[in-house]
Amino acid sequence: MRRPIIAGNWKLNLTITESKQLAQQLVNHLADVADRDIVIAPVFTALTSVAEIIEKSPIQLAGQNCYPQTTGAFTGEVSPKLLRDSGCHYVILGHSERRQLLGETDSFINQKLLKTLEADLKPILCIGETLQEREDQQMQEILSRQIKGGLTNLTEEQMGDVIIAYEPIWAIGTGKTATTEQAQQAHAFIRNLVLELFSPGVAAETRILYGGSVKPDNVDGLMGEEDIDGALVGGASLKAEDFSRIVRFKK
Repeated sequence: MRRPIIAGNWKLNLTITESKQLAQQLVNHLADVADRDIVIAPVFTALTSVAEIIEKSPIQLAGQNCYPQTTGAFTGEVSPKLLRDSGCHYVILGHSERRQLLGETDSFINQKLLKTLEADLKPILCIGETLQEREDQQMQEILSRQIKGGLTNLTEEQMGDVIIAYEPIWAIGTGKTATTEQAQQAHAFIRNLVLELFSPGVAAETRILYGGSVKPDNVDGLMGEEDIDGALVGGASLKAEDFSRIVRFKK
């Protein structure tokens, strides 16, 4: 049985003070949750402040990105080691916004993923197709490329710490959500890709999250699907009551 995981990506939102307030609200709402993993990803500047607030709670911390070097002359970048030092246990990699706006390639994301694992962090690898790619029947081709490129040179043991997040780009922040059937179809395809690259055991144990306008009123249906193991939540993660309800999904 795969342990569910609900992750909140706060993106470029909230000051340190606002981040601390939201983190405290979530601690108050979710202190008793024990049967699923809860992750929040504030902006870099708020990580250490939020880490102190959630320290004795079931909530864990994630970075929104990292750079694939430990130290050096890389002005403005943050290494996996520094994220770990800030209290992070996870890091989000390959989000569509970074792929589209900042031109990140599968190869570059793979470098980050390998460095992330070296730093004892769990990577959340984001993949997904655009609306045009879906309409052109290219979804499987795009997902195959992103999975194979992102997971290059990983051992089966390392895959045990990798989480995959399927985020159809056409559903991110648009209010549109893939139907439960569409999401399940994509997740099953992704699990089969992992099976091709690794062993049946790894494929069965890999957690695959759905992301794309996840809200309190659609999370239960999504989580009822066989291959959906959690959610990567955007806008709804900025509201304590909404995110708490998503964490407390009911199958």
